Amino acid sequence: MRLGIITFILALFIWQCAPADPSTSVGRDGWLSGTTDEKFETVTDHFGGFARAMVEVQYRYVEMFWAGEDENWDYAAYQLEEMEEALEDGLQRRPARAQSAQHFMNVVIPEMEEAIASRNKENFDQAFELFTLQCNSCHAMEQVAFIQVGPPEKRLGSVRLR
Repeated sequence: MRLGIITFILALFIWQCAPADPSTSVGRDGWLSGTTDEKFETVTDHFGGFARAMVEVQYRYVEMFWAGEDENWDYAAYQLEEMEEALEDGLQRRPARAQSAQHFMNVVIPEMEEAIASRNKENFDQAFELFTLQCNSCHAMEQVAFIQVGPPEKRLGSVRLR
C-alpha cells in the first residue's frame, strides 16, 4: 500500500514537472504564442538590432557629455561603461557591424576612459571631440553617414553634480 502511494505521488510530481506544450501561449494575456522557436523569434524581434542599441548609446553619449561639463567624473565613467555594454549587446545581435566598431571599441572607448580617469576637463573636452568624430566615422563605414552626431546643445536630463 505504501509503495503504491509513494509511486502515485512520484508519478503526480513528475507529471506536474513535465514541460508544458511548447505551443502554449505565454506572457500577460498570452501575447507570446507559437512554437518555442517562433516565440524566440518574436522576442528577438522585440530586442531589435543595432538601431535599438544606438538609442541607448545616444542617451549615454549625451549624459556623458553633460557629466564632463559638470566635472562629475564618476557619472561620466558610469555612462561610458553603460554605453560600451549597449554597444556590445548590439554587436552581439548584429555581428556584421563588428568590423566597423572594432576601432571604436578597442581604441576610442579606452581613450575616453583615460580622459575621464584624468579628471581633467581639458582632457575630457579633447577626448570627447575625437570620440564624436569616431562616432561619425563609424556611421560612414556603415553607410549611414547621414547620421551625424555632435555635442548636445541642451540638457534634457536632470542629473547634476551637487
